[in-house]
Amino acid sequence: AVYWVKHSTLSPTSMISSSSSSVRSGKLARTEELLDEIIDVGDKVLCFTQYTAWGDLLAAHFARRYGIEPLWLHGGVPRKRRDEMVTAFDDPDGPPIFLLSLKAGGTGLNLTAASHVIHLDRWWNPAVEDQATDRAYRIGQTSAVDVHKLVSVGTIEERIDAMINEKRALAEAVVGTGEGWVTELSTAELRSVISLRDREVG
Repeated sequence: AVYWVKHSTLSPTSMISSSSSSVRSGKLARTEELLDEIIDVGDKVLCFTQYTAWGDLLAAHFARRYGIEPLWLHGGVPRKRRDEMVTAFDDPDGPPIFLLSLKAGGTGLNLTAASHVIHLDRWWNPAVEDQATDRAYRIGQTSAVDVHKLVSVGTIEERIDAMINEKRALAEAVVGTGEGWVTELSTAELRSVISLRDREVG
């Protein structure tokens, strides 16, 4: 249930349809604003998401909007193709958008061509996000890297964001390297996390 509540925050009023280019998602609109600015100045960006189905839709949508096929790395991509994507992204004339699933692209890659990182959805464990962000901070990075974490107001994402921020200073003691701390929430705390606020999404 929590998975689907989190998934719905990607587009509170409507998901992108593969047969339609209409967009009513505030989060997607903000993503497009960021991408417009990034591409206009000739920079490159890593976009991370937890959800491959959402990534499939985004890849097609970005291709239509920008006229450039974005790179899209997920768990189903063979290693050889993954290496080709990394090479293409490193090329100054290569695609400016690299879309990655959080787990497939979170470790083992050197993507210093990126000067921006966008986390399209939030994960329970800040260490996982940090590892993904580090793809742009590898040896050889000579530019500043801007990190953008998008949160849908009034949804479970906002609760996750608040909880992580409160606990980040004590991450090793409270959150550690996994998501086990979620199971320690009281019933009232868990209910608060997954409930939507009418004043924000009504």
